[in-house]
Parts: sequence; C-alpha cells; structure tokens
Amino acid sequence: ILALSTYLPLADTTRAADIGHSRDTPIFMAHGLQDPVVPYTLGRQSAAYLQQLGCTVSWHEYAMPHSVCMEEIRDIKRWLAQQMAAVEHSEKSSG
Repeated sequence: ILALSTYLPLADTTRAADIGHSRDTPIFMAHGLQDPVVPYTLGRQSAAYLQQLGCTVSWHEYAMPHSVCMEEIRDIKRWLAQQMAAVEHSEKSSG
C-alpha cells in the first residue's frame, strides 16, 4: 500500500481484529511536514496506530507541502523494489 499525504480517517473504529491478514501487507506512508491540506500530525498518528495494530509501516516525511518531491519518488522506487524482491524470493522458496 502506498499512502501519500493521507491519514486513517476511521482509526477510532478500526481494531486489530478487523485487520486480520491485512497486517501482512507492507505499507509505505509519506507526508509533507508543511502540508496545509492534511495535517502532518494526522498522518504520523495514523502510521503509529497502524504499527500498534501490528502492521508493517515504512514512515517517511519530507520538507514539502501537500505534494510530491523527487526524494519521495526515489524512496517509493526503492521501497517498491524491496517489496518486489521479497515477493520473488518468496515465490522461489515456495516453488
């Protein structure tokens, strides 16, 4: 899951039991420190809450508003490559 400049709007109704096997899905979360649209604190709190629920969250923050930057794109590329490598390794190991 790529979650850019966003937050978990239903955090108060989301429980660990509701997540089930979804907690095995890696999450890349990124947020701008000067985001005027979605406050940084909402994104950071959402990442922390997902981690408390047992999700694997890779948190990234950038000195930018509600947008994307080249550093973020490079981090996404690196993260996606890691996820694809893990899938390929898993497929080779199981078959």
